[in-house]
Amino acid sequence: MRSKRFKQLPENTQDLNSELIEKLLPIIKKNCTTKFDESIDLNFQINNKQKKGEISIRTVVNLPGGTGKNIKVAVVCEESKTKEAQSAGADLVGGNEFIDKIKDGEINFEKLICTPGMMIKLSKLGKVLGPKGLMPNPKLGSVTDDLKTAVLAAKSGQAEIRNDKDGNIGVSIGKKSFNDDKLIKNFNAILEILEKEKSSNTLKGDLIKTAFITSTMGVSYKLKIVKNI
Repeated sequence: MRSKRFKQLPENTQDLNSELIEKLLPIIKKNCTTKFDESIDLNFQINNKQKKGEISIRTVVNLPGGTGKNIKVAVVCEESKTKEAQSAGADLVGGNEFIDKIKDGEINFEKLICTPGMMIKLSKLGKVLGPKGLMPNPKLGSVTDDLKTAVLAAKSGQAEIRNDKDGNIGVSIGKKSFNDDKLIKNFNAILEILEKEKSSNTLKGDLIKTAFITSTMGVSYKLKIVKNI
């Protein structure tokens, strides 16, 4: 059942011609008619089906305008690094006892960072953390001895870029309350990361097949990508 609010939004917007993000942002914001600060979200469908196998993208992007979200960051580390993690702003810090709590299902964080020395113990919780997308990964900068840099990056505006089995990537570029310039900077940062991912893979043709932009409770519009990605 569609709500009265949703019925008042424009219809069949996905059938319209694609437009640049600069033109669509004011329209998207106008459609944010809920009482909360909606997220502005992107959805890309990539050309991940290749003759030599599927292309899998998993990386992180530091959004210059931030995410507008307060991310709860947890750190698993040796006792000697506890102070470093806490000083950087980590919300939860611990060692072996913390790992036991996670094993028992006590997961009250959104980002998990781990030192290489503790990763051996934490890796045994793959079945617990994996499905939730919380398992630390060296490629994503979440397995590191440089806890200060990792925590600050997670707190300041870091987003994960990851495609599902059907080639879809969903990522937020901020909130309705952000000014357009900040949202566009975040958008361009994501395109730059995808451009690097394309160059690092043996990809035939364009990486991005289609792109859409919407808000949390709004309707989506086709997004024109001017870069050759």
